[in-house]
Amino acid sequence: MQPTQTIRGVDVYEGFLDREAQGQVVDDIRGVAEIAPLFSPMTPYGKPMRVKMTSAGKYGWYSDRKGYRYERQHPDGQDWPAIPESVLAIWRTLVSTERMPDCCLVNYYGEEARMGMHQDRDEADFGWPVLSVSLGDEGMFRIGNATRGGKTQSVWLRSGDVVVMGGEARLLYHGLDKIRFGTSTLLPKGGRINLTLRVVD
Repeated sequence: MQPTQTIRGVDVYEGFLDREAQGQVVDDIRGVAEIAPLFSPMTPYGKPMRVKMTSAGKYGWYSDRKGYRYERQHPDGQDWPAIPESVLAIWRTLVSTERMPDCCLVNYYGEEARMGMHQDRDEADFGWPVLSVSLGDEGMFRIGNATRGGKTQSVWLRSGDVVVMGGEARLLYHGLDKIRFGTSTLLPKGGRINLTLRVVD
């Protein structure tokens, strides 16, 4: 399958999930959140993140004053739930049918939530891409460079869009600048869910 557009090596698959498929994934993620509730992690600098998150899979992504890292258990002490099959199906289609992701990070963005420019570099093997799924309200995704600073490019991601960052684009800085709150009816209370699938080991 070919991406609808490629920005700095980042492949964007617009409308990859239709409305029915989006609803199925949201229902499955609600099941994940029932087992591993959403929480607002603390940054190493002592400030809570605006984004609420949880995870599924072998590992969950975590942050506190000790730094950013992967953990095998939710902050409440239980193992993370399995990654839903509806989510793994996206990975199988766009990345691999043999090696499955170790982590599905679930981020929920409310109306004022943002995500600053960052690299995904807490994984052991950068040979596998990062796959991102957008659900709910539109979000402005900004793509930067392999180092901080310099010119960036932005694209509005809509519900059902999927992004794959692989190859030379794997370690590009990226972030989410804003939410167009109320642009989707997928989530009854509005907001945006972003799923990020990563091979960790």
